[in-house]
Amino acid sequence: MKLKSTVAAGIAALALLTGAAAAQEVKIGIAAEPYPPFASLDASGNWVGWEVEIINAVCAAAELNCVITPVAWDGIIPSLTGQQIDAIMASMSITEERMQTIDFSDKYYNTPTVIVADKSADIAPTPEGLAGKILGVQASTIHQTYAQQYFTDAAEIRVYQTQDEINQDLASGRIDATQADSIAMDDFINSDAGACCEIKGAVADDPSILGSGVGAGVRKGDDALREKLNAGIAAIRADGTYDKITEGYFSSSIYGG
Repeated sequence: MKLKSTVAAGIAALALLTGAAAAQEVKIGIAAEPYPPFASLDASGNWVGWEVEIINAVCAAAELNCVITPVAWDGIIPSLTGQQIDAIMASMSITEERMQTIDFSDKYYNTPTVIVADKSADIAPTPEGLAGKILGVQASTIHQTYAQQYFTDAAEIRVYQTQDEINQDLASGRIDATQADSIAMDDFINSDAGACCEIKGAVADDPSILGSGVGAGVRKGDDALREKLNAGIAAIRADGTYDKITEGYFSSSIYGG
């Protein structure tokens, strides 16, 4: 009887521990600044968008209890390394520079980097095509790094805290062009606010700056969480969930090659 009681107590304790582990929250950091159609606040103050749905689907497939946690973009990596959040899923490109500080999951999308300007502007996505122009880029992004590497000698680089601020200045004529992700800019140019503008083309690829796609960032050495996120990404790609979510936002796949 005593043995049975001891075994029962052990099983109960294990169940409590297992339940506690299963209930552990994983804080997924997203940029607090709206970035439609990937993530933005709806009229009720809820986060919605393609990336929000992908986060929820990946976490469900990986059996993770995830909590979406908005963080200012320029502080999102320090928030991860400082343990205020557990992972980043905020359209963050996998780059060599970032991999010196954090680790990444497998990619979950990959789209071109483009130049957008007024439809009437004679602008091309090259140093020559941007000569004498004012180019707006978002701070602490691959677009700022790329523009400062390739376009500084030709154009004036104006740095903003959010892409929304850039888009407003572009529409009002205070800048000549912006460099950003093609899908995010598709959403802008198809809106009333962005009816003035069009995509002038993709910049020349530089994987060392632009990266190899967007992945989930985790702390260095957090292989357990990284592997769970990888499993979740693979699962929703395999069972059709990824494509179903994507079809609700885009006319074609954004997974990339």
